[in-house]
Parts: sequence; C-alpha cells; structure tokens
Amino acid sequence: MGAMEKLDGINPKRIEWCLRDHSISLGQCADDVDISINTLEKVMAGETGLTFAQLKKLGAYFGRTALFFLEAGPVKQDDVRSPEFRSLLNQKVEVSRAVKRVIQLAEWQREIYVELAGDLGAEDGVKFSPPSLQGVHPKLAAKKAREWLRGGANSFQSYRQLLEENGVLVFRTNGYAGKWQIPKENPILGFSLFDPSHPLIVVKKQRAEARQTFTLAHELGHILLHRMSSIDDESDLFSHRGKEAEANKFAGYFLVPDETLAEIDDDERPDHVAEFDSWLSKSRAALGVSTEVILLRLIDAGRLSQSKYQAYRSWIENRVVDDEDSGSRKFRHREPRHILGDRYVRVIFDALERNKISITKASKYLDDVKLSDLRELERFCANH
Repeated sequence: MGAMEKLDGINPKRIEWCLRDHSISLGQCADDVDISINTLEKVMAGETGLTFAQLKKLGAYFGRTALFFLEAGPVKQDDVRSPEFRSLLNQKVEVSRAVKRVIQLAEWQREIYVELAGDLGAEDGVKFSPPSLQGVHPKLAAKKAREWLRGGANSFQSYRQLLEENGVLVFRTNGYAGKWQIPKENPILGFSLFDPSHPLIVVKKQRAEARQTFTLAHELGHILLHRMSSIDDESDLFSHRGKEAEANKFAGYFLVPDETLAEIDDDERPDHVAEFDSWLSKSRAALGVSTEVILLRLIDAGRLSQSKYQAYRSWIENRVVDDEDSGSRKFRHREPRHILGDRYVRVIFDALERNKISITKASKYLDDVKLSDLRELERFCANH
C-alpha cells in the first residue's frame, strides 16, 4: 500500500463518538490534526477515506489506535473505557480532552509495565502489600503508612522512590505542550488508579515541588484509606468534606508527623502572615512541604486559629506568582524517567537487554524517544 493511498472502511460513527466524547466540533478537530474540514466531512458522509498517516494523526489526537476507526459497529463503553476510567469520569463531569489523553496514556503504560515486569520476574521483590487502613483514622493511618514505607523522605523524588519500592507506580506529567501535559489553566492536579496489585498515582508537574508532594500524599490517601480511583482538582485539596477531607488529613499527618510539628516554636510566630514563610522556612526545607500544609497541621493541633490561616491564604492568593514551569526539552533523553519514574524505565531496559522487546518497542514505551536519546537515557540511568 502506498503512503498516500486512502483506506476505505472508516467508520464515521467512531469519529462521531470521539467528537462527542471530547466535546469538540469536526471543524476544531480538522484544525488541530491538520486535515482539511472538506476531507473530514466527506469521510463522515462515507464518500472518501483517509491515508494511514492521517488515520494515525486522528488516533493520536483522540488517544486511539488507527485501527479503532476501522472497526465496524458502534463504540461500546466497556470496550474503550476501563472501570477505573469510568470511575474518574463519574467523579468529574467535565474532564478535558488533554486530561482524558493523560489518563489513557497512564493506563496503557501501566499495562505495559505489569506485563513486562511479570515476564521478567521483576515483581518478585516488589509487592504492593500495605497495612489494612480502611476505616482507620487518618492520623493513625498516616503513622502506619510511614512504617510500611520504611524510610525517610522530604522531597517529591524521595517519596516517589519509596512508593515505587513498595509497589506503587508514580508518574508525573510534563510542563510543556505535549501528550503528557495537563495544561496550566486546567485545575486537575492529579489522579490515582487503584488496583489491588499495581496501583498508579499521576501528579501534575508544577514549579512548586511541595505542591506536587502534597498531591502525591493526597492520592496515596485515596489508595490506602478508600481503595478507590480518584481524580482531584485544586478545590479537592482544600476540601473539608467526605473522602477528600480524609485524604487531606492523611496527607497532612503523613508529611508532617506530630514529632516534627512539636519542634515548631509558637512563641516565634510573627504577627503578620506575610512573615509566616520565613518563620517556617526551616521546617519546610526539612519536610519538603509548603507553609500551608504546616499551618493546617497547627490548626488540627489547636495551635493556630482558622482566621490566621485564612489571612495567610488571602495573602498568598493576592501575590502574583507563576507557579507553573513551562519545562524544557533540552534534556530530551531524561524525560521518560522524569515522567514514568525510575522503576518503569529500568523494567523497559531490562526487557530490551533480555530480548523480550525490540529496540523500536523500547523507544515507543519510553515516550517515543529517538534511538539516539534512548541510548543516552540508558547511560544516564546506569549512572544514577
């Protein structure tokens, strides 16, 4: 088949379903994928087909394979949406196309990891076997979770490493435009996909690492306390109700245990909230958390008034600060490790070394890096 030869048998109903699912028009789709609206209109009317290259572009845009549009019959939700995905959509009625794409990618990458790790026996020493914490008060649950992880941490990366060592995959999106980006203006900060054997947490990339760390702990709370998949935006991370409140309390106790909180001297607390960051700078550096997380713990301990906290919140919200990092592709070869984590990347390289997968597949599984970048990544991982 020639590169420009058009494929017949494209199912317009499947394109129509994707347009509805992502709440976009055919015209917007045409602009975004760089296929003329006239061509797509003819495809929808069954008058023409698309080249395989065009079909691949359409698939990448909607997070589907090219073959998806060649299958006969209507789309069945059970075939295209996992139970976890449907659970997330039920929690947030309006989930953007970009976020849906990240969820789909995350599920696909987890499936690859589980399959290859199983073939390699890489999971023998890495089991997700946390203590039973359902119904346990968040404070006690946080203490037991720290004991389960068996290690100290004070940064996003160190918490990520501990979780990976205990059977939880942790992905982090990137800050620049691309398939792994949750846009700056989108309020979603992270989500978790529960699985009794291979849970996954995805955290939105932000410039303030402390915010990423809190999101990570919040999602861990959902996995351990509620054994459920969850998708969370900014309002959820300040919620005082239901499961979100429990996850928030868990995150606070998990990141700021009582013994560390006791070291903070209330007598040194400044009168003006603008000086709170300076007052708590040593604690923030030691714990890897924001001022806000520490203040919430002080409220829980009866050591700070709600009015003082609200005053600090107002001050923070009125500051003009760019919290997002647009990111850079200067070190393209490091991105798969940044996004997918060290454990995932090492399993891919192990599978490649043992001829379980081809170098082309390894490149595909590692965010489609070029083969030259793949070798650079391999050397980088070997030295870290």
